[in-house]
Amino acid sequence: MRAAVVREFGGPDVLAIADVPRPVPGPGQALVRVGAAAVNRIDLSTRNGALARAGLLAPADQYSLGWDVAGTVEAVGPGSRFAAGDAVVGLRDVLSAPGTHAEYVVLDDTALAPAPATVTTEEAATLPLIGLTADRSLALTGLDAGRTLLVTGAAGGVGGLLLQLAGLRGIRTVALAGPDDEKRVRGLGADEFVPRQEAGGATLAAAVRAVVPGGVDAVVDAAVLGVAAHEALRGAGTFVALVAPFAPPPLRGTRVVVQEVYADGARLAELSALVDAGLLTLTVADALPLDDVADAHERLAAGGLRGRLVLRP
Repeated sequence: MRAAVVREFGGPDVLAIADVPRPVPGPGQALVRVGAAAVNRIDLSTRNGALARAGLLAPADQYSLGWDVAGTVEAVGPGSRFAAGDAVVGLRDVLSAPGTHAEYVVLDDTALAPAPATVTTEEAATLPLIGLTADRSLALTGLDAGRTLLVTGAAGGVGGLLLQLAGLRGIRTVALAGPDDEKRVRGLGADEFVPRQEAGGATLAAAVRAVVPGGVDAVVDAAVLGVAAHEALRGAGTFVALVAPFAPPPLRGTRVVVQEVYADGARLAELSALVDAGLLTLTVADALPLDDVADAHERLAAGGLRGRLVLRP
């Protein structure tokens, strides 16, 4: 089968489409024929060597790419709860395991869920990583109805789903995004909008505190602003970081936690049901053939996308 691989670290030009053995499902696993697979920033970090330099990738002759998948079960191993022909979504969360930017991928049953039936395969492929990241980040805030949450990077994939999930729980959200994104984030449920400030943390904190005197109860830092976003947090509030090295210290009695996503098929099934209920919106910026994986990396690295890029093998 064909798969996107990296044999040396560097720019998008190091990406290759290789012919690799088709995987075979073991006990409690399913072989998924990939219909679409989203491209994520962790794929860029794999390709450019950032993960290896951080000690997160063991030395290997070849690395595979791709975390999200939407597709159809082709075959199953003994004891699998899925059956050939099932439409599924899933998440590969082990860096050393074969990725989803391929024609087929094997995943554990626990990493898979029924695909939402009301959206396209391309849209469904955008759900697993950002959906589970947003959901776990919100859970880590510990907020209940009526409390206030600042979402940085609110126009992005994780940020947009955070706004929607928080709204379902009655949490008041403050969306931080680019000046041109107000209509988009309010459409996703933001109660308040603060345009992204270029003058640093003091300006950002003042702008948020003007909307929520005393500071917000929690922050989910999807834009990785670090201490600048932390300054908008009230004393003893909760800060959820998505990238560990950029987590600020717990100043003013705050609680700082780092969200680490993992494959959770049961919760993914619940998120899929929310999509089918019309309560979560998924957005695709563009769908490209697998051969155009380098172009996808270039476009994601350039930024400015509103929606996700997906590959179709």
